[in-house]
Amino acid sequence: MAFRSTAHSALAALRSDLAGEVFAPWDPGYDAARAVFDARDGRRPAVIARCADAADVVRAVRFGRELDLRIAVRGGGHGAAGTAAADGALVVDLSRMRRVTVDPVAGAARVEGGATTGDLDRAALPYGLATTGARSRTTGVAGFVLGGGTGWLDRLFGPAVDNLLGVELVTADAERVRASADEHPELFWALHGGGGNFGVATALTLRLHELPRFSLALLRYPPGYGAEVVRAFREVFCTAPDELGGAVLYQAGPPAPAGGPRCAAVLTHAGGTDRLRDLAGPLRALPHAAGPAGDLPYTAAQRLLDTPPGLRHHRSARCLTGLPQEAVDAFGAGGEGLPAATCSRYLLFPQDGAVAAGPRGYPVAWRDAPWTAHPCALWADPADDERALRWVREACAALVPWSTGAVCLNLIGDEGPERVRAGLGAGNLLRLEKVKRRYDPDNVFRCNHNIRPV
Repeated sequence: MAFRSTAHSALAALRSDLAGEVFAPWDPGYDAARAVFDARDGRRPAVIARCADAADVVRAVRFGRELDLRIAVRGGGHGAAGTAAADGALVVDLSRMRRVTVDPVAGAARVEGGATTGDLDRAALPYGLATTGARSRTTGVAGFVLGGGTGWLDRLFGPAVDNLLGVELVTADAERVRASADEHPELFWALHGGGGNFGVATALTLRLHELPRFSLALLRYPPGYGAEVVRAFREVFCTAPDELGGAVLYQAGPPAPAGGPRCAAVLTHAGGTDRLRDLAGPLRALPHAAGPAGDLPYTAAQRLLDTPPGLRHHRSARCLTGLPQEAVDAFGAGGEGLPAATCSRYLLFPQDGAVAAGPRGYPVAWRDAPWTAHPCALWADPADDERALRWVREACAALVPWSTGAVCLNLIGDEGPERVRAGLGAGNLLRLEKVKRRYDPDNVFRCNHNIRPV
């Protein structure tokens, strides 16, 4: 954005009015403030407003509307589509707004819009409570929940969005509203999967569940056992109780012949280690090395897939109708093809349980998929860009014959409007577009998996 005199005046007023911080491209700290999870993202916003509270968000949105700017929203900054920043846009940065308030009597938590999964888990832990969180503790809660939210506990507690009780939102006209089953109910419906299309979520209220015990097992297998591991994992989840979660996980290793991709199985259990050991029988019967295992806080399990900052990043997902042998082979081939000398990983995780049994009316089109495959490329060297992106594309393409057609939008980047339709459900789209028209008729919030107003 070329700053005219009126824009400079508006920027000066924003700096004066905001309790938080304001960064323009010439300010010290601007480059650090614009950085997001994907190190490939070099987008240069016109202004970054790092808000201290909801009143700051109102001021920032008014500033953006005055200057006719697109508005991007940054919570945790993890979004696979890189939508936490945009060239020439206003970024409403919520990273200072991380307070989590737990009400153990009500079994609920109020979570500010910049809080991470780790913030939420740590706040709920002393009360023996938890809810479905992301598989990485640095993921922002708001974007994760509003996009659907799949994690280690979703077979027991449902996707994160099924636990949404209320949202405090600043809309495109800079008005503060609260959406719940009783207030703005149509907006509340749309927020169950519609993401950041309707405003800036300054706080969410989430249902918490009792989780007095939690255990985890990590089993690592020798090279060449991938297909057997997937079959054993499939056997475990044919009869698994909803308390069991987990994933088959390929991780990149040193280049062959010194190494190659490594296959592992992660099992999580809302209960004790003895029962977990029994449930893991088919996986324990294969030759393996045991990693961390036993009773541990849920917060510790959330560290398992943390990744170091500063890496380049690309990911996608394919929701599957099932796991016949051909699909097992296709997944294994993708795992064996992981780009060497990177931090890349390829996950296959079960859904069903409370995911499939949850409310049918929300725009969560992937609810019926029993399995999801999730290739995630992470690498440091820009010279590996094409190799990493090609691996993700090819891994997903190989699983098309078993695809449900739906997708969890949290797990994918910018893959076009048809994939957005697949994530929301074609039958929900017109209703979502009408809600968008009501709360954001000018499509100010379009730095996202966008729903256009009609």
